[in-house]
Amino acid sequence: MDQGLIVIAVVLFGLIIFLWFLTGLIKVVREYERLVVFRFGRCIGMKGPGLIILIPIVDLATRVDLREQYLEVPSQTCITKDNASISIDFLVYWKVTDPVQSVVQVQDFGGATRGIAMTTLRAVVGDIALDDVLAKREEINNILRGKLDEVTSRWGGKITSVEIREIEPPKDIQDAMTKQMSAERSRRAMVTSAEGDRTAKITMADGEKQATILRAEGDKQSAILRAEGYALALGKVFEVAKNLDANTMGLQYLEALKNLGQGASTKFIFPMEFSSFLKPIINAVAPSSDAGGHK
Repeated sequence: MDQGLIVIAVVLFGLIIFLWFLTGLIKVVREYERLVVFRFGRCIGMKGPGLIILIPIVDLATRVDLREQYLEVPSQTCITKDNASISIDFLVYWKVTDPVQSVVQVQDFGGATRGIAMTTLRAVVGDIALDDVLAKREEINNILRGKLDEVTSRWGGKITSVEIREIEPPKDIQDAMTKQMSAERSRRAMVTSAEGDRTAKITMADGEKQATILRAEGDKQSAILRAEGYALALGKVFEVAKNLDANTMGLQYLEALKNLGQGASTKFIFPMEFSSFLKPIINAVAPSSDAGGHK
């Protein structure tokens, strides 16, 4: 009974040793991974991706992820060039470009990058005024990325991007900025209102101008039509008058005087041409009278 247990224990132990040996012998490396292999403590290079055969006990491998990763840098208090205290937190995106250097040159690439990012941020912000820090995020991102990339390149890594998430100025500066923004909004509202009034007045003035022009055009056309009507009427009168003799005109003149005499007026004014109008009539009547006398 005891011997059976001993045999089972030996078999299980041997199976464990075999599995451990097999695990140390065969490694499966994914496409985004590499194995940095050390043989008797000496780096012999990287291997992968795919199925990798190692010598158990002799070879020791460290996995390196080649995918892009990010670090969250917690909020840091920085002093600007004009001695304003602000809090900034940002993200650092990085990836390994040389797996061997990332293992040999630095113990913890991510931790080392975070520490360098904190100190670099304070140095960069210390050379910039508060207004520029608030207004030039993209420029600060590029400066941080360049400085971090210079340091991490010797560790076999690359800083692909730096993104500032939040900048928090002191409370008094926030209050001043709020007041400034409110004043700016009020100014813009006044400018917009003034522009609207100006546009409306210009539109009304243009409308009045067009209406005046149209009225003037109408009056002009009306005057032209009236003048043409008068000309036509005078032409007709002239055509009729050409066919009338002096006697007919005189009789018409006497008819007009008759109508005047029937009025209530007691004074009459005769034009100087009165005798000229009557002369043809007198001449016409005179022969008739002479003929009657001779009889």
